[in-house]
Amino acid sequence: MKWRRPLHGRPWITNAILALLGLGLLALTKQLIVEFHHFTIGFSGVAGWSVILFALAAATILTLPTNRFTLPIILGFGIAFRLVTLLPEPIMSSDIYRYAWDGVVQHEHISPYRYVPGDPALSFLRVPNRDLFEHINRRDYAHTIYPPVAQFLFYGITWINASVTFMKLVMILFEGLTVYALIELLQALGRRREDILLYAWCPLLVWEIGSSGHLDSAAMAFIALALLARIRRQTIKTGLFLGAAILIKFYPLVLLPALWQRREFKMPSMIVALAIFSYACYASVGRLVFGFLGGYVQEEGIETGSRYFLLELTRKLPGLHNASTFLYLAFLVAGFAALAFWSWRAANTEPASQQTQFWLRIFRLPKTGAFLPGTLFLAFAMMLVFSPHYPWYLAWLIPFGVLMPNLPLFTYALGFFYLSATSLGAGTIESQYRLNSILYAVLLLAFLLEWMVRAGYRRWIVPRQRLA
Repeated sequence: MKWRRPLHGRPWITNAILALLGLGLLALTKQLIVEFHHFTIGFSGVAGWSVILFALAAATILTLPTNRFTLPIILGFGIAFRLVTLLPEPIMSSDIYRYAWDGVVQHEHISPYRYVPGDPALSFLRVPNRDLFEHINRRDYAHTIYPPVAQFLFYGITWINASVTFMKLVMILFEGLTVYALIELLQALGRRREDILLYAWCPLLVWEIGSSGHLDSAAMAFIALALLARIRRQTIKTGLFLGAAILIKFYPLVLLPALWQRREFKMPSMIVALAIFSYACYASVGRLVFGFLGGYVQEEGIETGSRYFLLELTRKLPGLHNASTFLYLAFLVAGFAALAFWSWRAANTEPASQQTQFWLRIFRLPKTGAFLPGTLFLAFAMMLVFSPHYPWYLAWLIPFGVLMPNLPLFTYALGFFYLSATSLGAGTIESQYRLNSILYAVLLLAFLLEWMVRAGYRRWIVPRQRLA
């Protein structure tokens, strides 16, 4: 089934509109760097206008015709946005300094999990790497939290160059790998390559990957490669790529049910084998190999439940002020188990069930993409119930939005991106609750609007097309 949309107008008009919007986004990207040192319109102003221009560009590429010049325009601007952010130091997050520090420590044949950066045992590394050490957050009490495959990457990157700029460059190159995999997937799904604009121009990614150099870029690249391998029915590669993504950032583990083919155990076996091998490389430190994971659970309010917006909202209701965190988590486990089972069945039932066919029609996917709705629902649901505090945690949702464009996903990701740039992004419990109250209310409206538009399309447009 081809992706069909109302394509009216001439391609040169599309290209002209995209060029103007691209120039506007490029100017805003430069303004972001200016805001680091001199307040003009503020981060919220840059973020807000970036979201507006991106929305206009997305509407353009999804509704107007293209030609052979459109994709180079899209990719050219996407590269330009990131080059603008490459050289300036990261301001909005200092995580990248820990990436480089972990690599430097490993080059001294010391496990990055053994010592906190401020430990006297590593004092000899401070002077030659002062720029890194002085910017590390939690350096006096937090062991590194990054899993083994992430540490492999840190080692390899810093073996070439231990600077933050080079680390950012590699994360941008991982984005190039994601773009390649997504373009291949778009073509396999009968979609246009130019829809990659939804990824390449996304301001959330420009800020969090291009400017801050977050490790999520590497995780996204391996997730995209896993999806590509799955649609090509390359079982071993699917397991290898998904395993690498999981061992860079743990959250891609939720995608396993949707990617697991019936009666096929090579894929999960690859994940297990990679986990055993990678953790064995750092096993000399014992339990310290899990790093700051336990401290993160406490620091982020995961144990108390204060980080879960839906739980906090429930506790605002009469008679539910003492709603149990354990019961909330138990409910989530049961819900995810049901969703995981549905995702697995949807991807492996031949012929597709009525529910699966419904979602294939909704997202206009061919039968070979039957596993994709499950990946979207699992990833989206995890973020909704987890309610992360930092916008880069939502970056991995964008590739699913490219493959299955939908208003709720981009409303959630870009809404959080914008609100985090306002005073609501102060990081306090009160401000985070207000931020999520606004975000989830707008998200509910987006779900309703999406449903109304798709219902109207099925009721009015499709019958007329059949009559014609």
